[in-house]
Amino acid sequence: MLRRRKGSEPEKTSEGDSKDRREDESKTEKEKGKVKVESAKKWSCIDNCCWLIGFICSIWWFLLFLFNAMPASFPQYVTEAITGPLPDPPGVKLRKEGLTVNHPVVFVPGIVTGGLELWEGHQCADGLFRKRLWGGTFGELYKRPLCWVEHMSLDNETGLDPPGIRIRSVSGLVAADYFAPGYFVWAVLIANLARIGYEEKTMYMAAYDWRISFQNTEVRDQSLSRIKSNIELMVATNGGKKVVVIPHSMGVLYFLHFMKWVEAPAPMGGGGGPDWCAKHIKAVMNIGGPFLGVPKAVSALFSAEAKDIAVARGIAPSFLDSDVFGLQTLQHVMRMTRTWDSTMSMIPKGGDTVWGGLDWSPEAEYSCSPKKHMSNETKTTDQTDKGSLGLKKTLNFGRIISFGKDVAEAHSSRIERLDFRGAVKGKNFVNTTCRDIWTEYDDMGIGGVKAVVDYKSYTADSILDLLHFVAPKMMSRGDAHFSYGIADNLDDPKYKHYKYWSNPLETKLPNAPDMEIYSMYGVGIPTERAYIYKLIPGAECYIPFQIDTSAEGSGKDSCLKGGVFSVDGDETVPVLSAGFMCAKGWRGKTRFNPSGIQTYIREYDHAPPANLLEGRGTQSGAHVDIMGNFALLEDIIRVAAGAIGKDLGGDRVYSDIFKWSEKIKLKL
Repeated sequence: MLRRRKGSEPEKTSEGDSKDRREDESKTEKEKGKVKVESAKKWSCIDNCCWLIGFICSIWWFLLFLFNAMPASFPQYVTEAITGPLPDPPGVKLRKEGLTVNHPVVFVPGIVTGGLELWEGHQCADGLFRKRLWGGTFGELYKRPLCWVEHMSLDNETGLDPPGIRIRSVSGLVAADYFAPGYFVWAVLIANLARIGYEEKTMYMAAYDWRISFQNTEVRDQSLSRIKSNIELMVATNGGKKVVVIPHSMGVLYFLHFMKWVEAPAPMGGGGGPDWCAKHIKAVMNIGGPFLGVPKAVSALFSAEAKDIAVARGIAPSFLDSDVFGLQTLQHVMRMTRTWDSTMSMIPKGGDTVWGGLDWSPEAEYSCSPKKHMSNETKTTDQTDKGSLGLKKTLNFGRIISFGKDVAEAHSSRIERLDFRGAVKGKNFVNTTCRDIWTEYDDMGIGGVKAVVDYKSYTADSILDLLHFVAPKMMSRGDAHFSYGIADNLDDPKYKHYKYWSNPLETKLPNAPDMEIYSMYGVGIPTERAYIYKLIPGAECYIPFQIDTSAEGSGKDSCLKGGVFSVDGDETVPVLSAGFMCAKGWRGKTRFNPSGIQTYIREYDHAPPANLLEGRGTQSGAHVDIMGNFALLEDIIRVAAGAIGKDLGGDRVYSDIFKWSEKIKLKL
């Protein structure tokens, strides 16, 4: 019995312990559950970021899957369901009218839109033979940016290839059909021409290396000779039908140079004779042509900026100036682009006579209030005194660069200016560690920088002196290839030199009275015309001048926004530059157009796309997007099919180009 009692007591104890243990375990499990719930509720910043990135990627891949799985006609079906039936593309529409292939066409691309590929490079470019360094996906820019900049730059002394590097233009229609995947340049025009029967034997892309000066494209690559021989071949193989040439942007200046080169005697010219253009060219249809240059080129050369860059700097002040992944972005951009001699072809031409002085400008009464045009009615030379966008207080756009908003708005008599031209450049400014991204600002010194600021305001005339002062090496190359004045006597033998051939104010059009010249460009978009600058504090490897994005106009309709004065244009080329020569300089028989070549202005009023499904739109007037404008495409196709300017209706003008042209006092 004692054993049973002794044996029974531990059993009771173990049963009690097990019960307590089970209770303890259940409490522990509950506490763990609470801890898990609490820990699950506390997300870190990293958790949120990872979830967001995963969500975005999942949605992106899902949409990409749907896009590839859906029928090709689905986007058009959705668009038509929202906006109504879409009009036929111009090629389809004109084919229904019976238009077919007639005159061969030649495309002349502009700056940056043509592809460039590597033929020889340094060790850092191994594996890139005949790969695109410009255009396409720009993959090498992200993978090896410093190597990319090194290979895209030209020799700072000669303006040609640096030792051990050869980059050449891509050939064929693919050279400039797309700038990047999905971003068309010439592709839409090519496709619409194909719809009426055109093919590669009747279309030619006059690709060239747009970085080098126009004459050097012939010296190095014989590009001008190739254009000449291809045009002659197309005329010979198409029954003697003359070509229709379609230059875009800087390609307009390049082809202007070509027309003088081809008729000039060898060795400077192509030796085609004085009637070559008359025999081979039906029409030149210039799209977005910067005939008289663009103020945008000044800001790009002066501070590697434009409106968009200035806005980005305002949002992230230190990003573009700092050492990002080993690349001081704007400094490297300046070093590279200042070796591209072609950029100097777009410095404003005609000086204060064309662009205005300290107290006047042709567009002085332009209003930036957004007033939509009521109709597409054509205005001719009897322009009304009221601007197409209404009148506002007089503005002066002649001061292309001003240091300070007060300087930009004050009368010239109230501005105290110190001439910078004789200033002594100091040597205490340069940082020797910056030589790998050397710009000519490194040699200016504090005295030189201060002298630039003290001059306060620069017009088209003094801009040339300014660029010679801040970038003498670049401008010495430019002076050998380009000129920016107005000829007093076009019969002076000096104007036979190639440096004058791309300036329409210093050269004559060819003797081809049956040829036609069109100026086709967009209007209705604020376009850079003048800038307000500021001096920035000293820093290593820096550009001392910057657009002052804090400078704003007094009202919401002001032409001054973010330190940039805007006028009417296509977002890149002001109307004055694109339209003046066809509105006045070449209109009728003038000393610049002695044979009386017929000129036409065709303006395209900008209308943004109605929704995202329209892409870049079919009524855009923007500098590149206009290449998909249905009205422009239709005009080109009709002329290629045999029409003349009168068949198109003559001039079509929405802007005040005729009124502004009359304010320019130029001997004709």
